[in-house]
Amino acid sequence: MLEDQYGNELSTSSQRARDAYVEAVNRFLAADGGIEEAFQIAIDADENFALAHLGLARIRQMFAKISLVAEPLAKARAQVEHLTPREIGQIRAIGLLLEGKGPEAYKAIRSHLDHYPRDVMVAQTCMGVFGLIGFSGQQGRESEQLAFTTWLAPHYGDDWWFLSQHAFAQLEVGQTGPAERTIERSLSGNPLSANGAHVRSHLYYENGETEAGADYLDKWRRNYDKRGLLHCHISWHVALWAMARGDAAKMWGVIDADIAPGSALGPPINILTDLAAILYRAELAGIEVPAHRWRGVSEYALNCFPRPGIAFADIHAALAHALAGNTEALAKIIREAKGPAADLVGAFAQAFGAMARENWAQAVAHFSSAMADHARIGGSRAQRDLLEFAMAAAFLRQGLSDQARFILSIRRPKTTHSHALKGLL
Repeated sequence: MLEDQYGNELSTSSQRARDAYVEAVNRFLAADGGIEEAFQIAIDADENFALAHLGLARIRQMFAKISLVAEPLAKARAQVEHLTPREIGQIRAIGLLLEGKGPEAYKAIRSHLDHYPRDVMVAQTCMGVFGLIGFSGQQGRESEQLAFTTWLAPHYGDDWWFLSQHAFAQLEVGQTGPAERTIERSLSGNPLSANGAHVRSHLYYENGETEAGADYLDKWRRNYDKRGLLHCHISWHVALWAMARGDAAKMWGVIDADIAPGSALGPPINILTDLAAILYRAELAGIEVPAHRWRGVSEYALNCFPRPGIAFADIHAALAHALAGNTEALAKIIREAKGPAADLVGAFAQAFGAMARENWAQAVAHFSSAMADHARIGGSRAQRDLLEFAMAAAFLRQGLSDQARFILSIRRPKTTHSHALKGLL
């Protein structure tokens, strides 16, 4: 029987299907472009190749093509009588995820990985700050993420993909030294991996190495496929560093070409959160953001995330609605926040509403009620700096500069802040 690149048996007799599947998985793990096309080539070579259908469903879900997920998932499930126990387990676990049953999927995934730790498409679902652990809304999820990758580490050795995920987990709990060693091992295995380059960028950010980070990412992304899963988000990093360097023209150029709706090709959650974040951080840095830009983000949020339920998206949508003056949409998020981090969504949304009304004391009160464990909303430390800076800005608006500096010094002591609040200092 043919095997994938991780030594797992595949229920296909077609070498062409197997090779296309391996190519699709490698592209998926590197966050490259052409993933859906590669899975389709595998299906064209073997219509009964269940895991290729499942992979197609998974990548469509990640790009929020929800109406196109059910058909390939059904085709994968139709083959279970002819599959290995590992393949059946993968279809069951990922199928639960595709149906939006996150907690059930997580239990099935952990059980599956006990038996098949190198089933990489299953392991991937729990990796990174947007994975099942990252978006669990649970306390201590950063530590759980590192515990998860540490548990799997003996099974992956020097695998470039796994090392990038392990490095990210190390970085998010503040282990910058170990993270640097791990990500360098990852990039030596595959310097073209967008996941690897992304984590390296976060390390530069956490170390306050603006010039080195900007130069590295500018060069790396030149040949990166715009269809890649991380193209929008990597562009966010580039725009953020352009802003830090005082190059507003470049920042706007990157936003318009690679982050804004209609230009970016990434998942909608990245487009919404990256665009809202860079616009707000630009305002804090003293760059004028035209009102029509906030209206555009608010409209995009309403179109792509009309019902609250994903905390990280909801908080950025709330920011956009507040600054666009869309009080009705903001009120809906406050009123209908759902999920394990709903309490934080409501508090931060109210804080943004108070900011829009220039009620800075009330904004600080709402921020203070939710800031202690904001990791529960998901996203990276770098992304959640938006909340740190927003709270500091609310202090500054009241003339309380000492409180603002103190908050940042104790919560984000390793990163630089002077440029981030330049417009208020």
